[in-house]
Amino acid sequence: MQPAHLMPIGRFARLSGLSVGALRHYDAHGLLAPSAVSGETGYRFYAADQLESARQIARLRDLDMPLPEIRAYLAADAEERRNRVARHRARLQARADRLHRILHQFKEDTPMGTDALPRSDPLDPDAHRRLGVDLFNHVWRLLEVEERTAEQEDEMVHAAHASVWHWSRSEVDDLRQRLAVGEWQCARVYAVLGRSEPALHHARRCLDMAQAGGMEDWVVASAYEAMARASSVAGDRTAFDEYRDRARAAADAIGDEEDREVIEGDLATLA
Repeated sequence: MQPAHLMPIGRFARLSGLSVGALRHYDAHGLLAPSAVSGETGYRFYAADQLESARQIARLRDLDMPLPEIRAYLAADAEERRNRVARHRARLQARADRLHRILHQFKEDTPMGTDALPRSDPLDPDAHRRLGVDLFNHVWRLLEVEERTAEQEDEMVHAAHASVWHWSRSEVDDLRQRLAVGEWQCARVYAVLGRSEPALHHARRCLDMAQAGGMEDWVVASAYEAMARASSVAGDRTAFDEYRDRARAAADAIGDEEDREVIEGDLATLA
């Protein structure tokens, strides 16, 4: 049973901008322990007042601050926190200056008439990754607004697509899985807005990518859930029943209990 006033790890991950895996990792390293852990299931639960610490950890990790330094930062007072950020900023600047010098030397060594380092994209892959994460989380915040305006609905659509595009320009090991999850979120947005055709389109893209393999087991379950939700919006009850049953079977096969809990929570909202 979920403790009162606490939220499960899946919801906390979405609100904080950290993945479920990252939250478990930070718990193991003494950075952010859950407020409660079920003795029966081992599920982790977090309090709303832990969100700011989680978001600070996410921002500091985006700045490549090592975990031991983040732990010291969280334990420090306001002045010491400012000093630690200033020292880390100085290290980042020194590294940027060193890389700039190396790139400048490389450019001088490049023969005339060639462009070994094209500059058509003003953002580097890591900037695209950060934008992909931020936009993904922004969409979730909009999805949780009970009475959205028309402008917020348009913003939600644009942000979901922008998140996928920025992920496509990043360089991460699990890029295909990130893109599949982005397609899943697009499908969810359109389903919430009652737009069946684009919801089915993006749910199908997610499922095709998930079935190609090479992803965590929960991605396939999410793809089936997206197909069921989009089919419901489309009024196709036969397809809804089929994909809901596939989603349930795939969820039962998920190895990690907390990943399974997140998917089961999504399945519980199907109608």
